Amino acid sequence: MQKAFRKSAKIALVLVYLVIIAGAVVRMTGSGMGCPDWPKCFGYYIPPTDSSELEFKPNHAYNKGIVIIKDETLLVASEDFNSTQTLNLNNWASYTKHDYAVFNPLHTWVEYINRLAGALSGIPILIFTILSFWLWRKNKWLTTLSIATVFGMAFQAWLGKTVVDSNLAPFKITVHMVMAMVIVAFILYLIYASKLTYKRQVFNANFRNVILVALLLSLIQIVLGTQVRQHIDERVKDIGYIKSLWMENPTLQFYVHRSFSVLVLAINGWLYFRSKKLNLGYTKTNLLMLCILAEIITGITMYYFDFPFLSQPLHLVIALVMFGVQFYIYLESRHKKAILT
Repeated sequence: MQKAFRKSAKIALVLVYLVIIAGAVVRMTGSGMGCPDWPKCFGYYIPPTDSSELEFKPNHAYNKGIVIIKDETLLVASEDFNSTQTLNLNNWASYTKHDYAVFNPLHTWVEYINRLAGALSGIPILIFTILSFWLWRKNKWLTTLSIATVFGMAFQAWLGKTVVDSNLAPFKITVHMVMAMVIVAFILYLIYASKLTYKRQVFNANFRNVILVALLLSLIQIVLGTQVRQHIDERVKDIGYIKSLWMENPTLQFYVHRSFSVLVLAINGWLYFRSKKLNLGYTKTNLLMLCILAEIITGITMYYFDFPFLSQPLHLVIALVMFGVQFYIYLESRHKKAILT
C-alpha cells in the first residue's frame, strides 16, 4: 500500500508541474482570458473553435449559461430557451464580471488545455488521499497532509476562477503561483515521508539552516519575478508584441530581481560545496546547481535577446523545479536518523 501511495504521489507531482508549465504557456501567449467564464468556457464543456459559434442563432436551442458575443459585449443565457428570429434581450443577461469580449481560438484552447491539465492532476491526488487512510496508524501525517493537498487543489481551482473573474489581477496571479508552490511542497513531503528506506546522509545543522534560508530567498525571488512579469504584461497591453521594447524602461523590481540572483547563486553554491567538502551525501545539490545555472541563462536570454520563444515559461518552470529540489533537500537535511556531525 505504501508503494502505491508513493507512486501516486510521484505521478501527482509530475502532473502538477505540467499544470504549472501549461499555466506559464497561458501567460506567455496572453491566453489568460481565452475563456471568460469558469469552470466552463463560453458556457460549454468543450469550447468553440470558431467565432460563428458565438454569434446569435435564430431558432436555436440555448442552455442556461451559454455565452454569445453581441456588439463587442458578452451575453449569457439566463435560462434554457429556444430562440426566435430576432434576439430577445429578455432571455439574456450581460456578463458583468469583466468587459473582455474577444474570441481567439488559440487563446481559448490554450487556456482550456490548462484547465484540463489541472483537472487531470487532481486524479492521482484523490487516489493517494484514499490510499493514505490505510497508512493512518503507521504515519498520521501522510493522511493529514493528503487531505490538506485535496483542499489545497480545491482552493487553487477557486483562485483560478478569481483570476479569470478579476480579468487577470496581478496580485491574484501571484497568490495563485504561491499556492502552486505550497501544493508542490505538500506532495514532496508525502513522497519523502513515504519512503521505505533512507540514504545514509549526514545531518549537519549549518547545512540545514542555510538550505532553509535558500528556500525563503527562492520564494522571494519567484514573487519578484511575477512582479517583473506584471510589468511586461502591462507593456504588452500598451505597445503590443514588440518584444524589443518590453524592457525598455525596467522597473525597480527588475533590478532587485536581477541582483537577487547573485545572492541566490552564492548561497546555493555554498550548499553545493559544503556537501562536497564534508561528504554530507546531498547529491541533489548537483541538480540544484544545474537549475540555478539554467535559470540564469534563461534570464539573460530573455533580457538580451528579446524574449525568444518559450524562454518565459522555461524561466518560470525552472524556478519552481529549483524550489522543489531545495525543499526536498531541506527534508533530507532534517532527517536525524543519519550520522551526526
